[in-house]
Amino acid sequence: MIIPVRCMSCGKPIGHLYEEYLEAVVRGEAKKEVMDGLGLKRYCCRAVFLGHVDLLDEAAVFKKN
Repeated sequence: MIIPVRCMSCGKPIGHLYEEYLEAVVRGEAKKEVMDGLGLKRYCCRAVFLGHVDLLDEAAVFKKN
């Protein structure tokens, strides 16, 4: 649903980088270069960003009973 605060494999804090990553990708920058610029060197951290699907807007439509 939302990006994890830390990488689940190595424990590096990555949650604060996600908005900056999205903004750069929307501007048309290459994902690889954006992740390099943010300091995401490990493949586990990169996989979190590449595999994330933001479903918060779809889930927010439903009411909690």
